[in-house]
Amino acid sequence: MLAPAARFFPRFASRTTFFRPVSSLSSNPRIKVFPADASRASFLLSYLEDEPPNQRIAIGFSTTDPPTPRSFIENQTFTKILYEVLSEHAHKDKDLLAQAQAFAGPGGANLGSGGAFFSQKNKKRSSSKVGGGGGAGGSGAGGASGQGGAGGGGHGGYVHLSDSRNPPDFGRIAWPEDILGSVEVDQSGNIIGQLEPSGTYRIITNEGILGLSPFLTEKLVERLRAEDKKDKS
Repeated sequence: MLAPAARFFPRFASRTTFFRPVSSLSSNPRIKVFPADASRASFLLSYLEDEPPNQRIAIGFSTTDPPTPRSFIENQTFTKILYEVLSEHAHKDKDLLAQAQAFAGPGGANLGSGGAFFSQKNKKRSSSKVGGGGGAGGSGAGGASGQGGAGGGGHGGYVHLSDSRNPPDFGRIAWPEDILGSVEVDQSGNIIGQLEPSGTYRIITNEGILGLSPFLTEKLVERLRAEDKKDKS
C-alpha cells in the first residue's frame, strides 16, 4: 500500500508555504522546482507549473537544488502514475517503434551480446562491471532490464525503453538504473503487448533526472493534470 504523501514531504506544512521564484531544472526544463520556505532549505519537484504545487503528484522532494541521488526522496504516488502512463503509451512511442523495426532488420543479428535488442532464445548475459539487475553489465537477474542475448536474426525478442539522460552508445544497452522497462518484439519488428517495468530504474542518478521522449512527456503531463483536476474538484 502506498504511503501518504506527507511522508515524502515532511517539511511542507501546508499548500500555502511555498515561496517564489519557481525555477526549472537545467537538466530537464520541463521539471519545475518549488522552494518550500524563504531560506530555500527544501524543494519540491513537479511537472506542473501551478502554484501552490500539488504535493500528491509531485515527482519528489529534495533538500538541495539541483537535486542529487542523496538529497532526493521519491514520491511513490508519482512513480505509480509514471508506470501506468508508460504501460498505456510506451508501445506507441516513435523512438521505441524505431528500435523495434531496427531489431527486425538485417543488422539486428550483428549487435551481439552487448546490443540493445535481445533474442528470446538467449535472455541471460553477464559482465563483471556491474552486478545484479542485468541490463548493461548485470548478472541477468531482476526485471525486464535483465533480459539479454543476441539480437535480431529473424527471431522475436525485447527492446528497452531507456531514460534520455544517459543514452548508450550504438549497439550497447543502457545501465540498469536508466532502463524504464522493455517491450516484446516479434520477428517482423512489431511490438507485442505493453511495457514491462524493469524493476531497476531510478528517477535520479549522477547523470541527471527523469528524461522521457516528447511524446511520453506530454502523455505524463496530461495524466498529471487530470489527477490535479480530480484533486481540486
